[in-house]
Amino acid sequence: QVQLVESGGGLVQPGGSLRLSCAASGILFSIYDMGWYRQAPGHQRELVAGITAGGRNTNYADSVKGRFTISRDNANKMVYLQMNSLKPEDTAVYYCNAGLGNRNYWGPGTQVTVSS
Repeated sequence: QVQLVESGGGLVQPGGSLRLSCAASGILFSIYDMGWYRQAPGHQRELVAGITAGGRNTNYADSVKGRFTISRDNANKMVYLQMNSLKPEDTAVYYCNAGLGNRNYWGPGTQVTVSS
């Protein structure tokens, strides 16, 4: 059974930082591309950051470039999203995604709220 479980969300003030974690099980983690997506109320789910299976290549939404960093630990089946200089517009539910061909798995999401 495939499971992706996010953690690390919460309430943070503008300018603050959070680190999201995603623990994977039930998949051969090291061959999956991983990504972080987010969905704010009234908006479509969007890609925030992605990282290839080997960790060599990453990509980011323009809105988070220079502030967010995605990384992975294949030995421990973890993927992370370091979020710095957070803005109110970063408020959303953040989802972990594992993708390989037509296989696509999602976690239940973790809420991030940026507010003073």
